[in-house]
Amino acid sequence: MSDDIPHKPAKWPGRKGIYLLPNLFTTGALFSGFYAVVASMNGHFESAAIAIFISMILDGFDGRVARMTNTQSDFGAEYDSLADMVSFGVAPALVAFSWALQDLGKVGWVAAFVYVAGAALRLARFNTQLAVADKNFFTGLASPAAAAIVAGTVWAFSESGMPGGDIAWLMALIVPGAGLLMVSNFRYHSFKGLDLKGKVPFVALLAVVMVFVVVSIDPAKVLLGAFMAYALSGPGFEGWQFIKARRKK
Repeated sequence: MSDDIPHKPAKWPGRKGIYLLPNLFTTGALFSGFYAVVASMNGHFESAAIAIFISMILDGFDGRVARMTNTQSDFGAEYDSLADMVSFGVAPALVAFSWALQDLGKVGWVAAFVYVAGAALRLARFNTQLAVADKNFFTGLASPAAAAIVAGTVWAFSESGMPGGDIAWLMALIVPGAGLLMVSNFRYHSFKGLDLKGKVPFVALLAVVMVFVVVSIDPAKVLLGAFMAYALSGPGFEGWQFIKARRKK
């Protein structure tokens, strides 16, 4: 008898509406990542690399805006994760492949795939451990930082006029290396504990101004150096902890 009772179709959750502001930033980040792929296909590698950095900036805003305006949602979290996969997973790998790795044949596309797989696994692990993870640290290099290393290398060398084919083997080490750091167990500071709402000393504002000045001198090289240092901080910290433990014995 129960089979004869008509069932009402389930309502699509989207009918309830979504929060516009944080998802606008996520869409902007996704657009920048997609633009990076298109620009690299057309040979505009500097523009492609810069687009990935713009995507990083927009991605950094969407979560903070959502928390500040109390507009967090499951939809926003899933959308952000998918956008990150495009902007910081697929886009950097394709930009690096189009610029340098394609000259290496199978070695090149395998190196690019290792990076893409690393980004996918990194995002999946982050999403599943979100409730139990230490908010102050990331396990493995965050995908935006890994993307900054790849994009920064392309930007710095292409800006200097060096063809990607000349450093193809170097890229074959950097790209999969960044991918492996994403799935490593190295701990990286997340900087999520920074209080952007509270008052800070005047010197802190002066330090921010100096950061902008230093970056403006040579954005490509300065940003690449900064993110390279951050990427090495994980294994460096673990190595230091290992040495300290051995000394205690």
